Amino acid sequence: MARSIIIIGAGMGGLAAGVYGQASGFETRIFEMNAVPGGQCVSWKRGGYTFDGCIHHLFGCSPRSKINGLWRELGAMPRELVRVDECTSVLSPDGRLFRDYYDLERLESHLKELAPGDARAIDDYLRACRSFAGTDIFGDLMLGSAAERAKAFVAMAARFKWVLPSMEKFGQRFRDPFLRRAFPLLVYSAPSVPLMLHLARHAYGQIGDIQWPVGGALRFALSIERRYKELGGEVAYNSRVEKILTENGRAIGVKLADGSEHRSDVVISDADGRKTIMELLEGRFIDAKVRKACGEPPDTTAWSVHVFLGVKRDLSAEPSSMIMLLDEPVEIAGHRCESLEMQIFGFDRTMAPAGKGVIKVELFSDYSYWKVMAGDRARYEDEKAFAADRTIALLERRFPGLREQVEAVDVPTQLTWERYMGGTHGFANMPSKKVSFWAGVRGAGGDMTLPGLDRFYFVGVWSSMQGSLFGNALSGRRAIQALCRREGRSFVAPNA
Repeated sequence: MARSIIIIGAGMGGLAAGVYGQASGFETRIFEMNAVPGGQCVSWKRGGYTFDGCIHHLFGCSPRSKINGLWRELGAMPRELVRVDECTSVLSPDGRLFRDYYDLERLESHLKELAPGDARAIDDYLRACRSFAGTDIFGDLMLGSAAERAKAFVAMAARFKWVLPSMEKFGQRFRDPFLRRAFPLLVYSAPSVPLMLHLARHAYGQIGDIQWPVGGALRFALSIERRYKELGGEVAYNSRVEKILTENGRAIGVKLADGSEHRSDVVISDADGRKTIMELLEGRFIDAKVRKACGEPPDTTAWSVHVFLGVKRDLSAEPSSMIMLLDEPVEIAGHRCESLEMQIFGFDRTMAPAGKGVIKVELFSDYSYWKVMAGDRARYEDEKAFAADRTIALLERRFPGLREQVEAVDVPTQLTWERYMGGTHGFANMPSKKVSFWAGVRGAGGDMTLPGLDRFYFVGVWSSMQGSLFGNALSGRRAIQALCRREGRSFVAPNA
């Protein structure tokens, strides 16, 4: 009978596994290599400004959604939130601003004023948004009963015409050059994303389920850590796991970098999957499928460079999320940029001193671009400074005089995240290095277990295949549910 669990990593999956493990009667300990919880759900201070490296649109802020129930169980809700008016805004090179308002009446009026010749495409878009209004599609599919999941799949089938098209394909319906270029970028500048995901996000925004947690990502993670500790859980920070101990095909504990060994009946890893399998377990528990997943990942092009700016400027009237279309491509961080994706934190008074604000610009770049530079520290730092300088120059179009108002700058790259997270190639540390929303929805993401190794589970992106906070928190819940089924004990969720 398993009684004790050691959890490697205090990211969303690890914290959630700890909370549900404690509530279900296990004794759990989390070993975290950094000084704070949250993993990639993190924010930090620079010169009085808070720079948030994680949250864009936080799902689960309304009591009307099942995701909110997950956050309440974990102690992350209720909390102080900020509700913003629009999902995303797009700025044209000639200064027109498309604000994708959650309120559909306001959105219709805005779009038809912006592009009166596109009334038919606008009506199609609004019809598509209304078809998802009032649904809790993610909650039903990922947290609902079998009957609720079946009903959600049937409902999706009824909206089939909106499920298949990509953002890029649907955007071709617009004749206005600005909207035709802007629409495909509305979901994190990824034109290939299914339209359905955007429509579902719109539906959640309409009911206030997507909001911003005041204070940002670290404060959000700390609220879950607090729930975990209230349930009797223990976290050891600055404690890097060097090896997972095994005996007769069973995980029996961990060895830390300081040489100390700690025993348990079960081990759960929220660490990078490749590092866990090939280093902490020395590649001893693999088959052909796992070996393939642990091979050298492809050179990934991702939002691998963030340019954070703390500015002496009131940003409270700006959109919370904005894409700036460029009149001509510009090379930054080795990547040809035709637009800049950014968050503008004027809506949260805690992110900057009074009268000031924070801008985060997210740039696409390749891992290899920065890895090559890493051997020359001066060159690496110069390239980061150049990326910030060029970004500021482009932002001047929207924010005249910005350069003189910049008081703090920080430029993390994929190498920064690789070092901080202990991952492989920075972001997106799932087996394929690609997010798989549908796998996560079906509850069939990456494997939670390894061949030939008993009493071991993965949580986090390796098993969830997702980049969402709630998807990775849910992976911790699912791991404890699987363990409870195996042990023949009742799974217990904390009192929400």
